[in-house]
Amino acid sequence: MKRCVIFDLDGTLIHSLPDIAAAMNRSLKKFGLPTFEESAYKYKVGNGVLKLTERCVGEHTELYQQVLEAYKADYSVNNQVNSRVFRGVPEMLKTLCENGVDVCVLTNKDQADAERVLGHYFPDVRFSVIRGRTEGVPLKPDPAAALLIAAQLGMEPGGCWYVGDTSTDMKCGNAAGMETIGVLWGYRPREELIANGARRLVIEPDEIVELVLA
Repeated sequence: MKRCVIFDLDGTLIHSLPDIAAAMNRSLKKFGLPTFEESAYKYKVGNGVLKLTERCVGEHTELYQQVLEAYKADYSVNNQVNSRVFRGVPEMLKTLCENGVDVCVLTNKDQADAERVLGHYFPDVRFSVIRGRTEGVPLKPDPAAALLIAAQLGMEPGGCWYVGDTSTDMKCGNAAGMETIGVLWGYRPREELIANGARRLVIEPDEIVELVLA
């Protein structure tokens, strides 16, 4: 049994799109730029705040830095408004922890935002490692951060599961030599996960428990 599970955050543990979209739309509007429907953000998120801002400002690159700073300030205080935990996720995390599994999070979200969100939505879960965007460590899909988590826990990469909802996650987990699980309740379709090497696909969180504890 693999004793470590590394989870993506947005689209895997929480439905954060409403707060991300609202904060970015307010920031875009502040500088007179076009805003987007919430559903459009499914394909704008996943690669961190820098890439999110780049995708949203488009050709208006001269406003990139202003929009980025506005978004970071807005989201830092509005990341717990309309986000919600996906059904069954708290129970899944609790069961894994109770069975001695190291439960970790690896996200391209800024470290401080990741810690705030996880502390708010999962106050009773003791995460072994929370790793967000930090200077000097490349973002997913680069496997560096995933490998750092395994090393921190004294685990071989092959003894870890990697769980996420996008091609970025599947590429990261596979490049790290971990067993990948694609969740079908997230922001990207089954076809994307399969095309990018998902070893398993799950429809409900309790299926992750079955795989990990088998």
